[in-house]
Amino acid sequence: MSFTDWLWSLIILFFWVMAITIWFRCIFDLFSRDDLAGVMKLVWIIVIIIIPFLGCLAYIVLRPKVTASDVQGMARAEAANRAASGVSTADELAKLAQLRDAGAITIPEYDALKAKLLA
Repeated sequence: MSFTDWLWSLIILFFWVMAITIWFRCIFDLFSRDDLAGVMKLVWIIVIIIIPFLGCLAYIVLRPKVTASDVQGMARAEAANRAASGVSTADELAKLAQLRDAGAITIPEYDALKAKLLA
């Protein structure tokens, strides 16, 4: 086997792996979509299985840019970011001071947690 044969084999292997990855991604994306009814999912599955290259190409081209489940995921992520950014370091220090004053944590524990928070 010459170097060019080996190189062509490697290139062909790369494209096969890429095609199989795209095929599985289309199948998994199809099952995770909430905006398609069961019959349309079945039609897409049949098309993708019978003519994999053209079926995947058609699915990728005809798929909406943003589906309803994508919007829900983005809304959840945005809400989580807003909730996480709503807690400041000063709020955390105030909570630690309340725990220390209530006796829930000792002074050395308070100092360690305060140092970790301010680091």
